[in-house]
Order: sequence, then C-alpha cells, then structure tokens
Amino acid sequence: MKVNGPSGAPAAGGSRPTRSAGGFSVSQASGAAPASAAQATAPASSLAGVSALMALQGVETATERRRRAVRRGSSLLDRLDELKLAMLSGEAGEGALERLGRTLREDRPEDPDAELTGLLEQIDLRAAVELAKAEVRRNAA
Repeated sequence: MKVNGPSGAPAAGGSRPTRSAGGFSVSQASGAAPASAAQATAPASSLAGVSALMALQGVETATERRRRAVRRGSSLLDRLDELKLAMLSGEAGEGALERLGRTLREDRPEDPDAELTGLLEQIDLRAAVELAKAEVRRNAA
C-alpha cells in the first residue's frame, strides 16, 4: 500500500485511490488482504519493542548507582559547607538547614563498595547531627 501526498496522484495505473482523513490518498493494490494482516500484527510487535526499550532504560548499572551515590554525598558536603558559612557569618542558616534536610531525605543508592558505603554513612551521620543540633537550638529558644 502506498500513501501519496495531498495531491492524490495514484502510483499505479490500475489501482484506485481512496481518500482518507487529512487529504492523503492511499492506493490499494490487488493484494490488500495480506497487507491488512501485516498491519494488524504490526502494533503488537512495536509495543513489545517499545516496552523492551523502556525496561532497558529503567535498568541502572552499578556505575550509575555509584555515580548517583557519590553525587548525593558531594551534595550533602556542599550543604554542610553552606551551613558552616552561614553560622560563621552570624546567620541562623535556616535556608541551609532546609536544603541539608531535603538532600539528606533523598534516597541513597546502595553500592557494593564497603569503603564508599562507610564514607557515605559518615556524611549522612554528620548531616543528621547538624540537623539535630539545630532542632535543639530551636527548642531552647
């Protein structure tokens, strides 16, 4: 089956074009039945291909998990540094505390490397301690 542009000129001399929506014409050859059977199975196979691609995109490799874990740890260290600078300048650092808490609540990916996991746990602990100290200061005031 051949789809022609808006001009509607048929491709084969013996076939008769049929009008479809949008002004395009579709010429039908004498073997229209096998073509329609192929079209009926095409959506199912294309859906299977799309779902397979989506599944592959959802799979996270060990390198990607490690990269995400390191990025989260680095972000926590940046938030701790912001808090330190705010406190040294005499500010309460409420914005820095909020960002620190938000970053700490992010899900940390698991990594098989014990050293990296230990380091990330220490960073998490330090951030939790700073949040707890800020909570004690708020309750005391």
